[in-house]
Amino acid sequence: MRRVIGSGVVLLAMLAGGVPAQADELHTVEQLSQAPAELEGEEVRLEGIVGRVNEDIMGRNFIHFVDGTGSEGDYITITSTELPEVGDRVSVTGTLILDRDFGAGYTYPVIIEGARFSER
Repeated sequence: MRRVIGSGVVLLAMLAGGVPAQADELHTVEQLSQAPAELEGEEVRLEGIVGRVNEDIMGRNFIHFVDGTGSEGDYITITSTELPEVGDRVSVTGTLILDRDFGAGYTYPVIIEGARFSER
């Protein structure tokens, strides 16, 4: 997996011997696709497979993430400065945002932003 560290805070924590805090509960694509209002703005964690990657759009990478839950073909969109490869099995942690509008018709009822990836 190609990795780009997008935050100096994460790098400093790792250099100091610390491990960045992660969301405790493991969520699924199916759960998060149902737009749980109580999780908006919260850090969430999923495990699954990188299904598609669109590189460097508006300064971030857009990733389709699947975990086998929900209907066939269901995925959640994730944005990150990190660049996983299609097919990577990873754990991902990021902030759940509801009703994100990037303009020009690009709206997402549910998206995870500022994601960090680690191998499973």
